[in-house]
Amino acid sequence: MAVSKEEFRAIMGCFAAGVTVVTTVDDDGRKWGMTATAFSSLSLDPPLCLVCIDKRAGSHGAITAAKKFVVNMLTAEQEALSNLFASRNDNKFAEVTHRAGGASGCPVIDGSLGFLECALEAVHPGGDHDIFVGRLLATSVAEGQPLLYWNGRYVRVASPPR
Repeated sequence: MAVSKEEFRAIMGCFAAGVTVVTTVDDDGRKWGMTATAFSSLSLDPPLCLVCIDKRAGSHGAITAAKKFVVNMLTAEQEALSNLFASRNDNKFAEVTHRAGGASGCPVIDGSLGFLECALEAVHPGGDHDIFVGRLLATSVAEGQPLLYWNGRYVRVASPPR
């Protein structure tokens, strides 16, 4: 028996996920970005990660064409950025401090917990989403607490890591 959409959402809501903003820039210089929690490491050798993107998202086509993207890992203080990039706002970068990544040229959001600049390695079908595999070109890590999404809301880590 198949699991309903409601049952699937309920069970996946039990899994706390880090919140990211995936960005790219197209050949015309237009910046694209979207909030994503379906992100994961994939391989150490070669260094690969993956992010799952809804086929209806504007960023889907932009990343496919640009063949590069950045995964910006958000801090607990960047909840408003998560909401902005989850919206249909056409000018998401207007009020966001960012710079072009040195390896990809894609937007890197200032103040992020970390970022991964990626070259698009492969795209695999996954139902109403596609799985984008990125080969890491450059990374950076900063201090801070991650923004987490759990049970339909943002939550914070209760205690700092050791």
